[in-house]
Amino acid sequence: MLEKGPAFQKTPVRYYRLCTPQLPCTVAAGLKITMRMKYRIIFPLAILCAACLLNCKTAAPATRETEQAARDNSRNSLDWPGSYFGVLPCGDCPGIETTITLRKDLTCSFKRKYLGKTDLIVESSGSFSWDTNGGIIMISEPGISPGQERYLVGENQLIKLDMQGNRITGDLAGQYILGKVNTDILEKYWKLTELNGKPVTAGPEVKKEPHILFRLKGSRVTGNGGCNSFSGTYELKNNNRITLSKLITTLMACPDMDSESMFLKALQMADTYDVRGDTLILNKARMASLARFRAVYMK
Repeated sequence: MLEKGPAFQKTPVRYYRLCTPQLPCTVAAGLKITMRMKYRIIFPLAILCAACLLNCKTAAPATRETEQAARDNSRNSLDWPGSYFGVLPCGDCPGIETTITLRKDLTCSFKRKYLGKTDLIVESSGSFSWDTNGGIIMISEPGISPGQERYLVGENQLIKLDMQGNRITGDLAGQYILGKVNTDILEKYWKLTELNGKPVTAGPEVKKEPHILFRLKGSRVTGNGGCNSFSGTYELKNNNRITLSKLITTLMACPDMDSESMFLKALQMADTYDVRGDTLILNKARMASLARFRAVYMK
């Protein structure tokens, strides 16, 4: 029990006497608690509590900003699945035409053509993983040590890094960038509607509807010119560039072969394409419209 004692005359401070059965209302040595001592204890505690409250209020937004920054990386924020094309530098050839296709299941495929050596396209497949920051992918491919090939994932582009994971600098830095390819052209039935600026109409002499399909597997192109079927290969590049090659046709004779011949010639001349909704346009040098198609969806 605490009992209030008399005030000192010289020092206007109150003290308390500790009263116990063994120490009845005597001032215990070392147990004086003055009002001044109470203020010395209370004020620092109050300041400390206020600082803690202020810190808690300001720390919460910082935590949210940190969490948001962790989410806003290439892996979570960019539309990175798709195909990327570029010509990478080569030690003993003019360059390596490279197409890398990334998929959401973390698998990938590669197409490489060594310019000046052969027209053969070397295809392979593998997988990739993301670094902890979600900005760099590390390729795992047969014949290549895991992590030896690394790419920085940017907006519609892949940037090849050196073996230490750093950006390549110097005069050739721009040649280590692969641009994303527009793949809206693939796996659709494209019906020919216009050829060299003139509408295409199916007359009685047309045995089959002129059309074209770009298959994902093997980069194969197939179709019909109105009489004969044709097939070949295609290659999509960044900036909507396209190349169709090795086109072969059946040799059926039909009353009107002129339209089919012009169609096949347009396919071989085309070097760019444009997809606008359900319309595909094949162009020459982005100026002359060679052929126009409309997507037809099977029911």
